[in-house]
Formats: sequence, C-alpha cells, structure tokens
Amino acid sequence: MMTDPIADMLTRIRNANRTAKASVSMPASKMKVGIAAVLKDEGFIEGYAVEQGKPASTLKIDLKYGPDGEHVIRTIDRVSKPGRRVYSGASDIPKVLGGLGIFILSTPKGVVSDRTAHADNVGGEILCKVF
Repeated sequence: MMTDPIADMLTRIRNANRTAKASVSMPASKMKVGIAAVLKDEGFIEGYAVEQGKPASTLKIDLKYGPDGEHVIRTIDRVSKPGRRVYSGASDIPKVLGGLGIFILSTPKGVVSDRTAHADNVGGEILCKVF
C-alpha cells in the first residue's frame, strides 16, 4: 500500500529524468493531473496525457530536455509530507532560487504555482519544489 502517491509521482519523474527517459507513466489522480498541468504551464515538461483504462487511468508525462540534452528539471522535491504538512499564506510564499524555480501549491482554487497563488492572493499547502 502506498502512503504518499504524490511522493511516488515525484520519484518517478526524478528517476526518469536522471536516466534521460522520454516519458514516464503512473496511476492517475486529480491531484497528479493538477501537478502535471502546472509543470506544463511553467515549462518543466513537454506535455501530459491521461489514458483511460478499465481498472484505473494512467497519467503519462513527456519529459523535456534542452537542445544539448541538459535536464530542464534539475531538482523536484516533496515539501509537505503526510507526517508534516506545510502551509503558507499568500504573502508568505517563499521564492525558489530568486524566482528561477517554483513551488506547487494545493489551494482552494486548485493546484497552482507559487506565482499564480501570489497573483490570486491565495495560500495553501506547499506540495513540492521544482527548479
């Protein structure tokens, strides 16, 4: 039994990125699709697709690399964990590397990046950090 599906998703992305895989697949959920949408909007991945299946849907993420094969995602880490949730208000959301990276938050308006949360003036649970 998996206790933290978001950490599993981030680990799959991290492992596929380190081995220069073109894509990675995992079981889909609304939260995972939301995280993939934020990664796509912020330019960290090429794209994603949800493939419908009989027992469960599958989320397929196409990873992005630079023209010389350099990694676009250098680090992707879980911030809020099941044993220790991390919340932040709209004005207290920290910057990642002076704005070069992003935090992904779960807010009342859905899963958004730190920039969007700051613009919409909403806070929430900080899910992960990407740069």
